[in-house]
Amino acid sequence: MEIRRATTVAELMAAEHLYDHPPRAAWAERFLAAPGHLMLIAYAEDGTADGFPAGLVSGIEMLHPDKGVEMCLYELSVDEAYRRQGVGRALTEALLAESRARGCYDAWVGVDTDNGPALATYRAAGARDDGVFTMLTWEFDVKDR
Repeated sequence: MEIRRATTVAELMAAEHLYDHPPRAAWAERFLAAPGHLMLIAYAEDGTADGFPAGLVSGIEMLHPDKGVEMCLYELSVDEAYRRQGVGRALTEALLAESRARGCYDAWVGVDTDNGPALATYRAAGARDDGVFTMLTWEFDVKDR
């Protein structure tokens, strides 16, 4: 398993089976161009030169005038055939290492309290519970989704 930073739209599109919705090339291009956006992809050997995208983790730097920079672990996804093999933990640890290298003062992730596998993965990578909180969202009618 090799973890590499995605730097091309083609890499992001090739990992489409790992996303919640079909990726869009224009959105992938914007993601890559946005400062502070990061996508790491774990590749399993499959006989091809590039390997099979077995998992991904995305992070977004958040900057505030009185806090500095922190990393939000935005999404972690592992292909079903590669789950429970340490791929999620390796991806999380790779994102944390990149966060430290970028000078982030911490990293955080929001997790549903009933998502046992995600909680176990993040705890195995050294995360601690920060207490229970409520997340509120505003949904907008987005065309082309």
